[in-house]
Amino acid sequence: MVIYVIRHGETDWNTKHWLQGTTDIPLNRNGIEVAEITSEALKGIPFDVIFSSPLKRAYQTAEIMKRERQIPLIVDERLKEISFGCFEGLCCTGPNYNIPDPDFPNFFQNPAHYNPPEGGESIAELCVRGTDFLTWLIDRPEYQDKTVLISAHGALVKALLSSLLITDLKDFWKGGVHKNCAVSIIDVEHGTASVRQENVIYYDKTRSINYFE
Repeated sequence: MVIYVIRHGETDWNTKHWLQGTTDIPLNRNGIEVAEITSEALKGIPFDVIFSSPLKRAYQTAEIMKRERQIPLIVDERLKEISFGCFEGLCCTGPNYNIPDPDFPNFFQNPAHYNPPEGGESIAELCVRGTDFLTWLIDRPEYQDKTVLISAHGALVKALLSSLLITDLKDFWKGGVHKNCAVSIIDVEHGTASVRQENVIYYDKTRSINYFE
């Protein structure tokens, strides 16, 4: 099994550094175009199935990646982004920062000590959800010899990879937040998974900035 994992394309909330979480924001024009460039770069990959978060920005990215392939596109709730609860829609960096919790920067700077806001989800809970999906996928006999694409989100993608790349929650963001439409590849042989590449983009890097979500 070969698993390609892509983060969704850019949204208007990304450009403003507003926390999206489970808020359902669509791709913007740049996000659509970058997804199309990435789709063209991977047009020769023989995907057999696509799994996507139900949120618009990831599902739109999955549809663009699908192209003319006559393959299933399956929505899975486990691929949703981490929930920021009552902080969704607030700005998490720069001069417009307006998150009322002085400890919120732990989300990026000290994830082992991040405490989610009301209605939010912890990074540990997210990792359990991501690992559950990846383990389920690897164990499914019908996908053992398939090439799979997963379309998801910044923190969720890191959670998918966490069980393969990190041993301590403090290292959750090691390597940084993946760029929009960045692609990672997981190889699975005899039930053992390993990361072949992480956070690779196929478009001009000037079209991306350092997003936090």
